[in-house]
Amino acid sequence: MGIRRAQTVRLAAASAHFTTGRSRRAAYAAAVTRRIDVVPHTHWDREWYAPFPVFRQKLVDLLDELLPRLDAAADGAHFLLDGQLAVLDDYLELRPHEAERLARLGRAGRIGVGPWYVLMDEFLVSGETIIRDLQLGLRRAEDFGGAMRVGYLPDMFGHVAQMPQILHLAGIEHAVVWRGVPAAVARTSFWWAAPDGSRVHATYLPQGYGNGAFLPDDPAFLLGRVHEFLAAHGALVGDDDVLWMNGTDHQLPAPWLDRVLAAANAAQHELVFAVVSLSDHVARAPRHDLTTWTGELRSGARANLLMGVASNRVDVKQAAAAAERALERVAEPMCALLTAPDAWPQTALDVAWREVIRNSAHDSVCACSHDDVVAAVLHRYAEARHTADVLTERASYLFGCELADAGVAVVNPVGVPRVALVEHEIDGTTIDPEEQAVGHIPAHEVLHRVANRAAAVVVERELEIRTEVGHVTIDHAPEGALTVTLHETLPRGTRHLHGAVVTDLATRAAARPDATCTVVVARTPRTRVVRPVEVAPFGWAVVPRASGVDAPAVVVHTDEAEAGRDDGIHVTNGLVRVRVDPATGTFSLDGHAGLGRLVDDGDAGDTYNWSPPDHDLVVDAPTAVAVDVLASGPVVARVSIRATYELPARVVDDRRVGRVRHDITTVVEVRRGEPLVRVEVEIDNQSRDHRLRAWFPLPTAASVSHAECAFAVVERGTTAEGGPSELPLPTFPSRRFVQAGDLTVVHDGLLEYELVDLDATGRAHALALTLLRCTGMLSRGPMRTRPLPAGPELALEGPQLRGVQRFRYALAVGATDPYALADAFTPFPTVDAPGGGTWPATGTALEVTGGVVSAVLRDRTDPELLVLRVHNPRPHPTRLHVRGLVGHVVDLLDEPVAPFEEHLLLQPAQIVTIRGALTSSRRPRPLHHHR
Repeated sequence: MGIRRAQTVRLAAASAHFTTGRSRRAAYAAAVTRRIDVVPHTHWDREWYAPFPVFRQKLVDLLDELLPRLDAAADGAHFLLDGQLAVLDDYLELRPHEAERLARLGRAGRIGVGPWYVLMDEFLVSGETIIRDLQLGLRRAEDFGGAMRVGYLPDMFGHVAQMPQILHLAGIEHAVVWRGVPAAVARTSFWWAAPDGSRVHATYLPQGYGNGAFLPDDPAFLLGRVHEFLAAHGALVGDDDVLWMNGTDHQLPAPWLDRVLAAANAAQHELVFAVVSLSDHVARAPRHDLTTWTGELRSGARANLLMGVASNRVDVKQAAAAAERALERVAEPMCALLTAPDAWPQTALDVAWREVIRNSAHDSVCACSHDDVVAAVLHRYAEARHTADVLTERASYLFGCELADAGVAVVNPVGVPRVALVEHEIDGTTIDPEEQAVGHIPAHEVLHRVANRAAAVVVERELEIRTEVGHVTIDHAPEGALTVTLHETLPRGTRHLHGAVVTDLATRAAARPDATCTVVVARTPRTRVVRPVEVAPFGWAVVPRASGVDAPAVVVHTDEAEAGRDDGIHVTNGLVRVRVDPATGTFSLDGHAGLGRLVDDGDAGDTYNWSPPDHDLVVDAPTAVAVDVLASGPVVARVSIRATYELPARVVDDRRVGRVRHDITTVVEVRRGEPLVRVEVEIDNQSRDHRLRAWFPLPTAASVSHAECAFAVVERGTTAEGGPSELPLPTFPSRRFVQAGDLTVVHDGLLEYELVDLDATGRAHALALTLLRCTGMLSRGPMRTRPLPAGPELALEGPQLRGVQRFRYALAVGATDPYALADAFTPFPTVDAPGGGTWPATGTALEVTGGVVSAVLRDRTDPELLVLRVHNPRPHPTRLHVRGLVGHVVDLLDEPVAPFEEHLLLQPAQIVTIRGALTSSRRPRPLHHHR
């Protein structure tokens, strides 16, 4: 995606007015001889307005034509394959015999590959996904002569603040960017610095990556185009060489390019055209007297930022968050810390990460794509998550075998202490004061009622499934009916009697084949309970030995106001106080009221941008509210708020019309020992063309917000910078949390927020979190927030997100460490420990203080070595301490940078990767027989 159809047509039309560039010389200060660096290339979206197989066939056709041309071309021929290795892998799946030729062309410098595996969206994926994308691209590029040493970022919808540091850590000194560059950058060359101070030389593409596309066999036309470009952008280019990107979306440069360039050089002397690589061009770019820009690039001053992709297809964003969390926050640390090195599942993790990385492509995770593309994206995320889950289960089993005590254990796979709610079964109904009943398992349960002729088959299947059956009884009623009772006993009973039982049952059933057989399971009555357990960072606890949580119990009560009016439901756990207002359907937290107010407005935009209809109708209050207590403590309390809203049905002719009743359920949850309130919202969405947001009045007015992005917390104001092609909407993305006005919002894949309710001084009094944004067009023509299309005007059903949608977030008030809350939705794996091992009932596998851990894994080539990635998101230095870890700080190429022995001073915003061995004895003994 990138230079879209309307923009390209406009550019071509303007250029068509020129038969020569000489009439435009006065429009800019031309050098005596100006070099025009021509980079032939294609921009390749793996999937977009058509599914991946359709685009791949176009890719095969393109490369089938290109490769023989490159083989036959004269010396100096070069082609840039869009800076992403996935292009080659996709091609080679259908043309495996071309691998040797591609490698030869790469080694000869005729094709430029990498450094990325795909061109990702930087704001909608985790920092780890960005790094794994870069590392995979660099590794794969080695098979084709090595990666281009340029951070090619031609079409991302803005750039994260830490991208210069990420590139620097990979030994890359240059970046090429288009979208997001602010008006303050007044030259195509500038220094781009990360918050830690590391910087790269950046080249800005004033007309995007297609300023030199669509050239006919006419040197005069080429000269006219270049003169027009300089007339429009001469102030930005200055006396620098001009970067002429000869290519665009899914296109090859014309075969007559070399001939036209030679003719243009022969026709005049002030412009010198040469085909070069992108690396050659940036290597000659100026380094002196350049502006320095520090931080993220999110301006729409010169190009569309397309900020609405953060809220488009929230189901994709939730799936991305779940898959990344399952891999980097659970599966990898579980496998790295709690199993032996020889059990490290590198290949399985590679497969899962490849799916996540492929999905990070901007048209994929942004979901501004064909409905079939989004279905494929969701499937890939599900596959990656399932792979992570099964690896976590395997690690849990292996770890459980190491524990000395039998019972249920819980693991905290992240680097902050947390309270787990562990569900398990107990015999009888007597509950420990530390526990809370959440369900009862009856003494008798009917499993099946079938005809006698099927009885033997059903019982045999149940005997195979149920491993806790101690013995079986068969009761034969006079009318021929049978009752088969499977008696569950603990410990597990023997199974050698199963054949005799089935034979007996078949004999009895044969006498009355049409009678009924009832299969029943009998067991000791049990209660399912939940227990709070404090678990150390990267630690574990066996529940029967755990001491519970040293915090007050959760208490729920209802007060009657003096006037006799219901004053709502109050919940407290000693750390937070919540009151649910039965009149408005909102709730208060520590006295700050009105939280969770749902506001619905219209959306006449598309998958790229929200745009209000000319005649909007905003719904911000329910017509009815019902409040119920679902759980009342002492471990967890849940209060349900069922609110009825009359939402407009759709937008027609730029007006919201119709009415559809929606019962939206909000469940407010308080847990023992947690300093936050959890919220889940459910809606069966039957409206179209609308945006639903949760509003949170701020405890104090705010002029800035602080949001997590990749390896950083960024500060943003209440306004944004726009331009002639896009309204500057101050809707911003956050990875897992955003803070403003003493309020912290932690969310599960709800990436878009905005500071709202601004006063005359520009301070915000509320924060809005987008839950749902529904549209019916991939892109559309002129609309209030964007005058031109951003892609094909294709009608879609998927982005309307009809049906049941669920959203999760959590809130905390006051000064708090957001990273301590950020893992609110990271699960605690549970372990069924048979006992008999050597590890104690409680402990920790890794002790890290002084930084935020983003990755714990094992080295690809030597699993005996641990790899730890840590960053410091705070504005002051901190001392990193990793007990027992000795090795080296390494870069993203795995090259040693400095020795490491337990301690390191982390500078503000610094990212470090450490590879080494744990000298402590925490590692479990090898379990070779489980490999």
